[in-house]
Amino acid sequence: MTTKEIIRVKDVMKQNFDIIDGMTTVSEALKKMKHTETKTLIVDKRDDDDEYGVVLISDIAKQVLAKDRSPERVNVYEVMAKPVISVDPNMDIRYCARLFENFGLSRAPVIECGKMIGIISFTDMVLRGMVSD
Repeated sequence: MTTKEIIRVKDVMKQNFDIIDGMTTVSEALKKMKHTETKTLIVDKRDDDDEYGVVLISDIAKQVLAKDRSPERVNVYEVMAKPVISVDPNMDIRYCARLFENFGLSRAPVIECGKMIGIISFTDMVLRGMVSD
């Protein structure tokens, strides 16, 4: 009997992500975005009792572009999702994939001890977790 290696979220997550303030305009946020491969902007907590928010590029397309709203006049907090479903870095990617399927997620922040340490997506789990070198 062979034991299947457990691949954890922390092994395949992206550690580079963009954190912005919720009061930032969509236009400014897109200009500040350095890690476009994540397709995600994380909205920072205002204080320790707040929660992280998230804006996907698809949210901006649906809520700003498709509705012909001006990105210079729309603040990130208007299009973000908050609170977000987050993932523990030690979670097995098989359970993470089930969580995504159960809740209709495509990506989620990875939170450890209340701090954001990465972003995980279906793409990361499949391409980095299932494909061996």
